[in-house]
Formats: sequence, structure tokens, C-alpha cells
Amino acid sequence: MTPTARALDVEVVGMTKRFGAVTALDDVSLRVAAGSFHALLGENGAGKSTLVKCLVGYHQPDAGSVVVGGRERDIRSPHDAHALGIGMVYQHFTLVPSMTVAENLVMARDDVPAIVRWSRERERLAAFMTTVPFALDLDAPVSRLAAGQKQKVEILKQLYLRQRLVILDEPTSVLTPAEADEVLGMLHAMARAGEVTVLMITHKFREVMAFADCVSVLRRGRLSGEGRVADLTPAHLAEMMVGAREIPEAHAAHRNGGEPPRAPRLAIDGLVVEDDRGRVAVDHVSLAVRPAEIVGVAGVSGNGQRELVEALVGQRPPLAGAITVDGRPYRATRGAIRFHGAFSLTEEPLRSSCVPRMSVAENLALRNFDLLPIAVGPWLRGRELREQAERRIAEFKVKTAGPDAPMTTLSGGNVQRAVLARELSEQVSVLVAANPVFGLDFAAVAEIHGRILAARDRGAAVLLVSEDLDELLALSDRIVVMFGGRIVHETAALAADVAVIGPCMAGHA
Repeated sequence: MTPTARALDVEVVGMTKRFGAVTALDDVSLRVAAGSFHALLGENGAGKSTLVKCLVGYHQPDAGSVVVGGRERDIRSPHDAHALGIGMVYQHFTLVPSMTVAENLVMARDDVPAIVRWSRERERLAAFMTTVPFALDLDAPVSRLAAGQKQKVEILKQLYLRQRLVILDEPTSVLTPAEADEVLGMLHAMARAGEVTVLMITHKFREVMAFADCVSVLRRGRLSGEGRVADLTPAHLAEMMVGAREIPEAHAAHRNGGEPPRAPRLAIDGLVVEDDRGRVAVDHVSLAVRPAEIVGVAGVSGNGQRELVEALVGQRPPLAGAITVDGRPYRATRGAIRFHGAFSLTEEPLRSSCVPRMSVAENLALRNFDLLPIAVGPWLRGRELREQAERRIAEFKVKTAGPDAPMTTLSGGNVQRAVLARELSEQVSVLVAANPVFGLDFAAVAEIHGRILAARDRGAAVLLVSEDLDELLALSDRIVVMFGGRIVHETAALAADVAVIGPCMAGHA
């Protein structure tokens, strides 16, 4: 088969998918042309994940059809999708950590023989690696790879399997800017050459404008717009996504310019923290955050950021070093959190900041359930609990069936809004935010960024940890870069140079 014949044309016709009373997809039709780089945009709950899961056979649509290569196909399972040349790179890694890169690639095939002749397989792999610009050690165990390298292996796996349509779900979230451009640039070139068709789910408008040929936008389960990227602007895309062209952009209102230095509010001195395997993940980190300042922590996932945040919010004990707030030793107990006004927005909030089986109202009261007016002595007052929840739900625009709904019924963006409502409803002195908008839609990102900036403008010291450099550049007053558990670079945001920060993130300072 010639390269120009490899790329796959896929069309979704009148697709509808319901989950009980909820219609996730409502008569959606769209076409991904052979050899195109097609972006799929939409808010949380817009139906993007449901659409691609129907395409790869994880869900069966209630109505509609999938046309692959000009023929209607019945995709009943991921195996059926693979047989048609449809593969997917998920947000979360699907590699086997104990296996090498080579073993992961070979064992992903449908036709793995009972006895693998590794000499022959290595010849095939070596020939394949000459066709891609990734310098990866095929003999390296996946467990030893950095997150960006693992993402490259996930993409390589689909190319090695010779999939003709590759679906990417937020593919650059763990990559440095240079790595992201490298990966997407390579896939874009392969699409242009007719070797593959790419369908990418992303929340980064820069990636859409830089690499996509066409875009389709879903809103509330329906197709709200589509077109050639060359004919559209970010404002047009935003209008398709949320129904209004004017979306407030989060941006730093000030950079502490001209103000005299203030004493640090949050100070970290020589902090050492181990990871889950007992290895040093945070290696003698020292950092200070002043009142009315946002310090952004950049870095590729897996360089100690998660352990740093967990130590600050009381989820992981440090081995050495000191943490102080306003000059006083600080340990994140419930009493100390309230006394110092030190709150947090952690990554994966449903897992790390909430009790999933409890109600929205109960989760909103986790900071003050034992205080007046919610509690009188040992007694919890249900009416006051619900009234507080209703106020916070309204103020922070949390979309929920009501205060008594289980937390697990909320979408990702609304879980984050609920955590924001709990953490920012009291006087905030220190705010630690870790990837606070990861995976959220454009409007939710702007709203949450606005809340963080408002806390900063009211005098809070904000430590913002993010794998999205654009987010840090937009919000931070200062930026530091972590690599290998250490701070390897620091700069004022106004003087930040991506050409310097990117190599630092990759360990090439």
C-alpha cells in the first residue's frame, strides 16, 4: 500500500448516545478527512470523550453510524477499531512499567507469536525508529522514563501498529513546549504526507491554531460549529464553545512592579521529600512567596512537583527542611490551615481534596463543619449546612442537582469549582494550587484563573504549580523551574524567555 493511500477517512453520521436521562451526544455528524489534522474542542460534558469512545468501540451509540473508508462499519469493541486502523493515545499512560520500550511496542501487536524471535523484532524496530525523530532507548524500562518520554512511546506505539487514524486525548500535557511542538509537528507532517489521519482533543488554542487543519466544536452534546482553522480565530472558536464571543481572559493585572519587597509569607527552606518508592523527589528546595505575589513552578511531570505540593498541604511528611507561614513553623493540620488561612487547590480534586461518596454540601463544609453556625457542640445542623452550600454553589456557579447530590455526580470542572468555593470562601493568606485547570474547558479555565488572580490581588501569597507554561506566563509574577527535584532556574515573569525555560524543563540548563 502506498503512503498516500494509508490515511483513513472517517465520518460520524447522526450519532446519538444516552446515559440514562442524560443525552451525551445528540445527532452529531462530522467528517475527519483522510490525511487531515483535525481538532475536537468543547467544554466539559460537551460529548468529546463519548464521541471518541464510540469511535474506538468502548461505547455503542443509541443511533447513528460510523463510516470508515467510505463504508459503514459496526465497531463493537476496541479490537474492531484496531482492525480498521483506528488507534487512540489516552491522557493516562497505558504502558507496562516493568517492560522495556521494545517489549511494550511488540506486545501491543495483535499478532504476537507464542515465541517471540527478538532478533527479528529488533530489526523491525530499528527500521521503524529511523522513520521517527525520537531518540528513545528501546532497552530502557518504561518505569525509568520521564513522563514526556512515556508520552512519546504511547504515540510511537500507535505508529508502530500502523494505525491509519490516531486519536490523541490532550497529548501534550506532560511535554515541554519544545517536545510538544516536535511531536505535533511530526504528526502534522505525517498527515500532510497522507501517512496518517489525526484527530486531537485539546484545550490549548495555540495547538489548534498552529497544527490543526480543521476543527469541530461540540456544545452540550451537539455540533455547534466547524471549519478550516485558517478561516477561524480563537474568538470564533470560543463563541462556538460557549455561545458568546466575549470570554474574560485571565491575565496578570500587575507584576508587583515598583513595589518595595515584602517579607515572605510562605517560606520553604531546604525541603527534602521522598516519593512513594522512598527515593528523594524534592531535593533541598528553598523558595519564598510574598504577599500579593504568584510564584509559578514550571516543569515536566515527575520532577518533584507533586511531592512538593503534597508536603505543603499535609499529605506527605517531609524528611528535612522547614516550612513557615509569616515566620512561624507550619504543618498543615486542620487547625493550622484555619489559623493561617493556608488553603489549596490540589490536582485530581475528587481523589485528593474531596470525599467522593459524601454530598456536595458535606464536601463544601469540610473546613468548617465543626464550627458555628454549622455545628453546635457535637451536633451538626443540617439546615445551616445546606444553606451554606446553596450560597457557595450560587457564588461559584457549581452545576449540580443540588446540595445533597453525591460529589461523584459532578463533572470535573464542577468538582474544581466546588473545591474553589470551599477553599476561597474564607480569608486566604496562602494558596497552593497544583494544575488547577488541567483538562478543563476554556470558560472554566478563565473563571478559575480569575479566582486565583483575585486571591492574589487581595494579598494572598500564591504558589502555582502547572505543567502548562502558557498558564504560568499568563498568571505568575515570578517563575521557577523544577527538574530532578531541584529548582534549576528562576526569572521574573516579564523577563521570562521560553527559549531558556524549555531546555531547563528538559534538564538541559
